[in-house]
Amino acid sequence: MGPARPGDAEAAPRPGGTRSWLRDHSELGVCVLLFALGVLVLTDALTMSVDIAQRGPVGPRTVPFVIGGLFLLIAVLLAADVLRGGRGEAEGGEDVDLDAPADWRTVLLLTGVFLGAAVLIGPLGFPIAGALLFWGSAYALGSRHHGRDPLIAAGLSLFTYFVFDNLLGVPLPGGPLMGVL
Repeated sequence: MGPARPGDAEAAPRPGGTRSWLRDHSELGVCVLLFALGVLVLTDALTMSVDIAQRGPVGPRTVPFVIGGLFLLIAVLLAADVLRGGRGEAEGGEDVDLDAPADWRTVLLLTGVFLGAAVLIGPLGFPIAGALLFWGSAYALGSRHHGRDPLIAAGLSLFTYFVFDNLLGVPLPGGPLMGVL
């Protein structure tokens, strides 16, 4: 081995010890989060009450078991990769200007739209609150087709309502349109 070069990060001793090691292996935080989420999902699936009439090869516990198991598997595989020296590529594949300031107007508009939909879904029902959510999100993200966007939002909201309420059996609040729909 030759003398250490100025750009050689491995050759130069690092001050800070444990703190520096944790900073270099920060992906382990994601592993811990995924592992905790997997344990939470599996614990919830194990404590789920299942009616005897719902028993069969694929019951209500199947999907949580699969998802929780996948969370645990991904957490372990990612931790092994990180500990072997694997690193995530820092913004290499994204077309994002990291020096540009955040677009707070869009963030605040989207936050307001989501909070508004959450407040309005009870009194107005999903079809109306969902249409406002879809239309407001499109507006916040830059669409300015004032004639087309509300129609698409209403259609998308009604379609979503019918799929969840009628086809999947997930009851959504209908609001004042409950008798009409």
